[in-house]
Amino acid sequence: MRVTASQFRENVYRILDEAIATGVPVEVVRKGTVLKIVPEPRFSKLSRLKRRKAFNGDPEDIIGMDWAREWK
Repeated sequence: MRVTASQFRENVYRILDEAIATGVPVEVVRKGTVLKIVPEPRFSKLSRLKRRKAFNGDPEDIIGMDWAREWK
């Protein structure tokens, strides 16, 4: 979407909300220069987690373990 600076100023919140909803960049023309407003892509919180080493072995093995000496 390309708008002039005056159009952008009149409808700034509507234009920004539309850019967020659609993901389409907004181009604002000011004195012959084009400025782009580009929404960043959203990532889920789970995608940002670091991969960690997990328990190696059978999870059923830890059910019968005596953890009393570990909890001192």
